[in-house]
Amino acid sequence: MRLPGPLEPARLVRRYKRFLADVELADGSVVTAHVANPGAMTGLQPEGARVWLSKSANPSRKLPYSWELVEIDLGRGPELVGVNTAHPNTIVAEALAAGAIAELAGYASVRREVKYGRASRVDFVLEGEDRPVCYVEVKNVHLMRRPGLAEFPDSVTARGARHLRELAAVAGQGARAVMLFVVQMGSATALTLARDIDPAYGRAFDAARGAGVEALAYRCRIAAVGDLHEIILESPVPVLD
Repeated sequence: MRLPGPLEPARLVRRYKRFLADVELADGSVVTAHVANPGAMTGLQPEGARVWLSKSANPSRKLPYSWELVEIDLGRGPELVGVNTAHPNTIVAEALAAGAIAELAGYASVRREVKYGRASRVDFVLEGEDRPVCYVEVKNVHLMRRPGLAEFPDSVTARGARHLRELAAVAGQGARAVMLFVVQMGSATALTLARDIDPAYGRAFDAARGAGVEALAYRCRIAAVGDLHEIILESPVPVLD
């Protein structure tokens, strides 16, 4: 996925109210950027961190800048981490179209944002002849407290637990159900659950796996292409829980 760009470099002053961050641009001016991330962003928001911003061309938008990437040392040297949680679905859609997710390849059609369960929308529904319908829920991952080990979630997520219960329900009805974790950190070599952060999510995950829900995790490569940046779903990593 090509990020809107070229991105503008800046320095983080502070993040607050979850969806706002004050950043210092290259010319020394300080602006408020939108943060499309409801999580805690643990370890990703130290004062002075180098960040990259996209800028909307919409003149009526209140906050034209959006925080896209941060450069941070997660134990294996500085790397770029994607912080915008609006991107993983687009990243996955491109990967599905390219057949880049081996476990989800070969379906004839892909639908997005499909209503299911009691009051939910699943991110993708894959359909093909002579195989069960496949429901895919996507989660963004950007927590790493130990080098190489990505973790989810980074904050309590009742919504995430509900999605697991919905997936377990469709798996019980004979469909295929997949939880796909998109790790926006290239140094990740495995994924585990942050059960200390949200024990309820851990229990819901265990129950869903017991009901037949599959868990997949793919890490991303974040690269600069000239003065543009792109995020590509690169390779699978094992889910340890």
